Amino acid sequence: MFSPAVENLVAQLTRLPGVGTRTAQRLAFHILQRPKPEALALAQAIQEVKERVRFCRECGNLTEEELCGICLDARRDHGLICVVEQPVDLISLERTHEYRGLYHVLGGALSPLDGVEPEDLRIDELLRRVERNGVQEVVLATNPNMTGEATAAFLADRLRNRVRVTRLASGLPVGGDLEYADEVTLGRALAGRREM
Repeated sequence: MFSPAVENLVAQLTRLPGVGTRTAQRLAFHILQRPKPEALALAQAIQEVKERVRFCRECGNLTEEELCGICLDARRDHGLICVVEQPVDLISLERTHEYRGLYHVLGGALSPLDGVEPEDLRIDELLRRVERNGVQEVVLATNPNMTGEATAAFLADRLRNRVRVTRLASGLPVGGDLEYADEVTLGRALAGRREM
């Protein structure tokens, strides 16, 4: 239906998360309609990011240096580490402007069914950081789904008696209606209620 080059571009675009065949075709046609310098600038940006960006030696965040800007920031609380699954989770937490500690990016969540075991994640690095850096608290901010909960439970067990371990609160979203909340969410909201 399309030329082999267009078919290849569509196939490569469908490998991106959340991009199906129709979206990939729309993106491919958009790229084809753009001036050549604009399309090549996209290709150059992809090449540049793959060559320059790496994982922070300390926390696993994305950086162009050995250490990321968060790890180098002396104003951060170095006795507090927030554990997240991916760098995108770190970005979400940073947008709140509420957290002033350091991070640790695991690189995923435990999922034996998908072949993700503890040795596939940056768990040993976390344990070493806690022991060597005098960390007082580890905040577990893995996703509130089955794999995230399993990962949080595993980490809490490994960190117990070494450091204070906390978990992000969960419950009802602001602006939500009780009638649309599921039982687990309502149960957690009740269990995590606080004084007013």
